[in-house]
Amino acid sequence: MKSIYLASPFFDEDQIDRVKRVETALDNNKTVGEVFSPRKSQFPELTFGSPEWKLTAYKHDLDHLNAADVVVAVSDFTDESVDSGTAFEIGYAVAKEKTVVLVHEKSGLVNLMLAQGAKTYVEHAEELKALNFDELPVQQYNGEVQ
Repeated sequence: MKSIYLASPFFDEDQIDRVKRVETALDNNKTVGEVFSPRKSQFPELTFGSPEWKLTAYKHDLDHLNAADVVVAVSDFTDESVDSGTAFEIGYAVAKEKTVVLVHEKSGLVNLMLAQGAKTYVEHAEELKALNFDELPVQQYNGEVQ
């Protein structure tokens, strides 16, 4: 079973709904072991945005990125811009030669670097439930890129 790092924005209700659906699909996948979602790891004992919180969150997320077998990333555009945190996590994963699965449910173009960095591309969170993470298919994005 593969360990997963879930890279996703979670700044508004639409994004939170989407990442929850991704979490549920991964939780119901028999080839997935641990799923780390930064959304669930916010360090409420620390003051949000404080230097201590920033360093703790950064190190904690990197530890989980390093430990993960696969990064599942939600490509969620806001005004045609990729979430910078998610883009960082995808780039870091690619640099570490980790497998990336890109989830792109919303309409709009996919960024070239995200599209090319992903081994597997899906358009619906529910597709993650049936993916074999032990033998992920090469399933690339074939649409227009930005």
